[in-house]
Amino acid sequence: MHMERPLTQHIRPGEPPLTAVEYQKVGGYEGVKKALKMTPKEVQEEVKRAGLRGRGGAGFPTGLKWSFVPLGPDAPRPKYLVANGDEMEPGTFKDRLLIEGNPHQLIEGMIISAYAIEAEIGYIFLRWAYKKGAELIEKALAEAYESGFLGKNILGSGFNFDLYLHTSAGRYICGEETALLNSLEGKRANPRPKPPFPQTSGLFGKPTIVNNIETLSNVPHILRNGADWYHSISHSEDAGTKLFGVSGKVKHPGLWELPLGITLGEVLNEYAGGMREGLQFKGLLPGGASTDFLTSDHLDIKLDYDGVAKAGSRLGTGTMIVLDDKTCVVGMVKNLAHFFAQESCGWCTPCREGLPWTEKILQSIENGAGKMEDLDILTGMTKTLAPGNTFCPLAPGAMEPLQSALKYFREDFERHIKEKRCPWRS
Repeated sequence: MHMERPLTQHIRPGEPPLTAVEYQKVGGYEGVKKALKMTPKEVQEEVKRAGLRGRGGAGFPTGLKWSFVPLGPDAPRPKYLVANGDEMEPGTFKDRLLIEGNPHQLIEGMIISAYAIEAEIGYIFLRWAYKKGAELIEKALAEAYESGFLGKNILGSGFNFDLYLHTSAGRYICGEETALLNSLEGKRANPRPKPPFPQTSGLFGKPTIVNNIETLSNVPHILRNGADWYHSISHSEDAGTKLFGVSGKVKHPGLWELPLGITLGEVLNEYAGGMREGLQFKGLLPGGASTDFLTSDHLDIKLDYDGVAKAGSRLGTGTMIVLDDKTCVVGMVKNLAHFFAQESCGWCTPCREGLPWTEKILQSIENGAGKMEDLDILTGMTKTLAPGNTFCPLAPGAMEPLQSALKYFREDFERHIKEKRCPWRS
């Protein structure tokens, strides 16, 4: 079956990405030309009609998010567009492929998106470790300016847009959009209270949209081919394709662009090749480290926003971390708790104090010094650090693998406590 892969069709593994000239030869920047003949509102409506949802984890409708930005001559200026490329969650590596494989696709998506909200200035906020990606983006930006797609009076349309690369200082919290904006302003990367929302008061107090790299990379294809086409390439009510990744002890760990609505079992068994010899599948985190475990009971679910939510987890970034029967789930959850405790910005008490305490209890259970009442404390922690009790989603996200591990693999925790050791350690 022919499968359309708009995001990755021109990515050449092992080879440099397309130059501006090469990108235009395969239809690149046609979306910009088309958008500039439309009104900003018409561009927004086309993206709304396409049903594009945020690919960074939250899944918020992109066109709707854009529509909250004030338009017209009386709107505050300047307005900003920011690409969130601070890809630091364990198990998540999808945006790196797009940044290194086809940076002009991202730049084109940002020009169209900026036009849709009448933004004059854009930033690509990139994870500090993506050194190669930074070099390739800088080169692509220079080519885009030289070709007249960035700067003043783009293609004679009267639209001005300047785009800059900003490399992150290297904290996971910078991936939260308001902490990202504080970081861009040169402040400590703490999340901001909402309201006000960035769409009306964001970077330097001006209207700002923050979108994920993968979200923005979809925009040129929607403008070029239309909303109906975008719906046609999906297997789901949710339109378009998604980059799905699999890491862990599978035969072929990797990343694939597949239609939304493909089943979990298809990705795991057909694309990732199933488990390595001698190992059994136990469970997986479907969308990065801050999602709830799914088990073998869930292999038939559709990988779209509603399908994964109905199964009790989140699609998140679509990058799965697989757990096998020879890997200790307590150790795995403890490692994740360590990461989130380390990356807490320390702004609110439940997160600052609760995450290190969670890690300490899990370490104690892993070392064989746990008590049965520790499981009640951990269960209580998942409620204390639930959504609405913390300043931002970091701590609630950190609780998702823990709460689902206690639900599906509780006997593994109990076995550690009863045997006073980790049964998976030799």
